[in-house]
Amino acid sequence: MKAPRPCSIADTLALVGEKYALLVLREVFLGVRRFDRIARNTGAPRDVLTARLRRLVEAGVLTKVPYSERPQRFEYVPTDAGRELQSVLLTLMAWGDRHLAKHPPMTLEHSCGEQLTPVVVCASCGDEATPDTLTAHVRAPGWTVTGPTDD
Repeated sequence: MKAPRPCSIADTLALVGEKYALLVLREVFLGVRRFDRIARNTGAPRDVLTARLRRLVEAGVLTKVPYSERPQRFEYVPTDAGRELQSVLLTLMAWGDRHLAKHPPMTLEHSCGEQLTPVVVCASCGDEATPDTLTAHVRAPGWTVTGPTDD
């Protein structure tokens, strides 16, 4: 079997594609930053949560900030790279609200006072990015949009 397509989506999923990694980020974005509260709100087993937090810190998505010296305790705060993942969570939440939830368990209000409905837009023109407005340009050597060139 040949190597799979080089892909930033796959690389990102290798870091945050596990359920508890994304739920940790949800909690941190909601302002819940201490281990015990993250564990309570996510339902993650403590050993799994410890591993996910360690991996997110090592990858530069979260940083540990001490809030107690004795005993030594830390809060988990998103880095700039971590904050960039918030839009991913917002679009996942919106999709789940539309397709999986009878009643959304939470809504988010934007600073304008309206309920947030996330939309992906082009940074250059401001138009919404939809499948019919996008064209893929493969830059990975040996690959085309449909697969490897040597097939």
